[in-house]
Amino acid sequence: MYDDNQTFVPDSFIALYSDARGRLTAPRETIAARHEFCEDMANLLTEHCSTIHFRDGVDEGQVLERVHRGLLAPPTTVEAPEAEWVVRRTAELLGWPFCGMRVV
Repeated sequence: MYDDNQTFVPDSFIALYSDARGRLTAPRETIAARHEFCEDMANLLTEHCSTIHFRDGVDEGQVLERVHRGLLAPPTTVEAPEAEWVVRRTAELLGWPFCGMRVV
């Protein structure tokens, strides 16, 4: 998906804002803005996650789970589906496996 600024929003993110029939549940501008925010967050989290993993010796999965819990802790800036997307994207950027999140 592209907006007026030619910003690409991946299908995996668009799915967060699609109903069962594939119709968008929010305006394209809103989805593009939320994607930009979540993508920026994932990029910022890569250094933090990498540091925790190597400095403290915490397993990759545990690091991602902690980040997920942190994203859902009040006050939240992302909804639960966005939080999972951010964690998936962070894992992808780090080249870490992603096995899903337990809802906490």
